[in-house]
Amino acid sequence: MEKYDPEAGTRKLSGVFGWIAFLGLLAFSLFHLYTGIFGVLTAQLQRSIHLGFALALIFLLFPARRKNRGKEHHVAWYDLILAIFSVIVGIYWPLMMDDLVLRAGNVTNLDFFVGLVAILLVLEATRRAVGLPITIIAVIFMGYAIFGPYMPGFIAHRGLDLERLVQTMFFTTEGILGTPIAVSSTFIFLFLLFGSFLIKTGVGEYFNDLSIAIAGRSVGGPAKVAVFSSALQGTISGSSVANVVTSGAFTIPMMKNLGYKKEFAGAVEASSSTGGQLMPPVMGAAAFLMVEFIGGGISYWDIAKAAAIPAILYFTGIWIMTHLEAKRIGLRGLTKEEMPNRKEVLKKLYLLLPIIAIIILLMSGMSVIRSALWSIVITVLVSAFRKDTRIGFKGTVDALVDGARSALGVAAATAAAGIIVGVVTKTGLGLKMANGLLDLAGGALLPTLFLTMIAALILGMGSPTTANYVITSTIAAPAIILLGVPDLSAHLFVFYFGIVADITPPVALAAFAAAAISGGEPFKTGVESSKLAISAFIIPYMFVLSPELLMIDTTWTYLIWVVFTAFIGMFAISAGVIGYWMRKMFWIERIVALIAGLCLIYPEKISDIIGLVSFGILLGLQFFHKSEKMRQTGK
Repeated sequence: MEKYDPEAGTRKLSGVFGWIAFLGLLAFSLFHLYTGIFGVLTAQLQRSIHLGFALALIFLLFPARRKNRGKEHHVAWYDLILAIFSVIVGIYWPLMMDDLVLRAGNVTNLDFFVGLVAILLVLEATRRAVGLPITIIAVIFMGYAIFGPYMPGFIAHRGLDLERLVQTMFFTTEGILGTPIAVSSTFIFLFLLFGSFLIKTGVGEYFNDLSIAIAGRSVGGPAKVAVFSSALQGTISGSSVANVVTSGAFTIPMMKNLGYKKEFAGAVEASSSTGGQLMPPVMGAAAFLMVEFIGGGISYWDIAKAAAIPAILYFTGIWIMTHLEAKRIGLRGLTKEEMPNRKEVLKKLYLLLPIIAIIILLMSGMSVIRSALWSIVITVLVSAFRKDTRIGFKGTVDALVDGARSALGVAAATAAAGIIVGVVTKTGLGLKMANGLLDLAGGALLPTLFLTMIAALILGMGSPTTANYVITSTIAAPAIILLGVPDLSAHLFVFYFGIVADITPPVALAAFAAAAISGGEPFKTGVESSKLAISAFIIPYMFVLSPELLMIDTTWTYLIWVVFTAFIGMFAISAGVIGYWMRKMFWIERIVALIAGLCLIYPEKISDIIGLVSFGILLGLQFFHKSEKMRQTGK
């Protein structure tokens, strides 16, 4: 975790500073519980206090140098100064609220100094807690804002002086205190807290046990366990790397013991864990940002509902590929002795009640904040059913502290993303880039989608999904929308590729983390991960070309047909990629299988007919050759 996830490498503090950090994290969670229960504060107050907490705690917990992560046991003097400045930045708006409102944009020398310090603190905190890529991008955007008149061609603009830039970034709700951190300081924090409480009840472990009970005995069982448990783990973890480490420490050794190659075992876990952020009801943090960015009365439940079929298709593709690979190399499932006691597993089914509860609450139309709060309460109540899952006072405090700790990286990323959004808004860069993309693609949809995909994958290398989504949704998504694509389809398109970047070489953090556990070669693991997650590179194109997959403007009968053909298509693509069905496939069969799969996933009458006929021919050939082989061998 510390090697591949920047958010995991914190100091191991003890003594006075250990207590300060502990109390700070606890206060951070209590502040959000208070505002969640009694009402969110005014925008600038809620967001600036959230920012101040996050910055101060980052400087206390994250050392300046990466190589010291997990090793330092004290706070350096300069970090203490930065933490104090962070507190000042956090309380500046609450203390000066009346004056700042009355001045309405007129920045004093003190305002300018505090705003400039806030920007510098955000950049440094982001570098420590999130990583260098997003920090560099934020700096480049600020440079673009200042040096706009010297930019070439259509991206040139009048430019902002330093004072106007600082004023925009910290004294409006268009910069650091903009939409990204607004979502972080309300929805995201409470859902991270919900995830922390789920972990304390042992739900993470239970997901593994339940997955083994369901899939462990089948062919290549441990790989299927990894797919199933990672889909469930996505409910409590918004990080691909964290998901890999949590479930992979258990599933990867099991896969290796059964005979899977190191790289394939790591790839199964990496691709499954990355997809956890795509799986409703609780998706990655960027999904909450989508609610605000799309607007127009769309709710989080609308997004989760739309993402359901694509997410199921994604995991179905990985599941089928692991099954076919296991058959190809002749792997068995787990023995009865290796399986957990099913009765004991079923006795703990009640641990899924909080997950069921949050689905029902979101479906009922309850606000996201209230849904998260009630889900936390239900988690605590459910944990009391049995002694071994009971949280208690100490467990509750630990969950509050851990939840706050997991929110630090998200807060830093959304603050840095706010800088990018502020520049895009102030300079009109979003529309300029959208028009530029359209010109480059000749106004055609498929080339525009392809260029957008490349942009999302490049921006996602080493960057958190949250920041990636903010950038691509403000720069690239408008280009797709200008071509008449529904807003939800366009935003989910960039959301998907921002997540898939975690397993796409050359920088595939989730795959590298899996390789560290499996002992495989990191780059090869990344290539295998991309192969297993091939559906994630296809499905976004399909739901843009045909929004019916997102349940937009469709009937139930047509939706059932679309899903049916899409599942058959995923099977055909999986067989084509692995090169095995009932027997080893010839290269021409693999090509036909891939074409048939693509035709079936694309919901259109002619393509469905072509796909089904091709699939039927392949099925017949497989049966014929298998029967012939059985006749020759006398079996």
